Amino acid sequence: MEEKRIAVAAIIIEDTESAQKVNDVLHKFGSMIIGRMGIPYRERGVSVISVVLDGNSDEISALTGQLGKIEFVSVKAVMSKK
Repeated sequence: MEEKRIAVAAIIIEDTESAQKVNDVLHKFGSMIIGRMGIPYRERGVSVISVVLDGNSDEISALTGQLGKIEFVSVKAVMSKK
């Protein structure tokens, strides 16, 4: 079994219409989520979400991959080395 890692995913939503799809994906991977912080940046018309995760690299990649396929959503993850 692959070793679990701590990760932080940074998500930028550039269209509020995409927010529900992001929340649906996050709900699907909810067992991996340690914490989450969302900031609506109204002046720029975007939302920024940071999510702290605990999972193996395949699970984390699956989450970020699904988020990255959503239109108007950008996502990047940083994982611990062990």
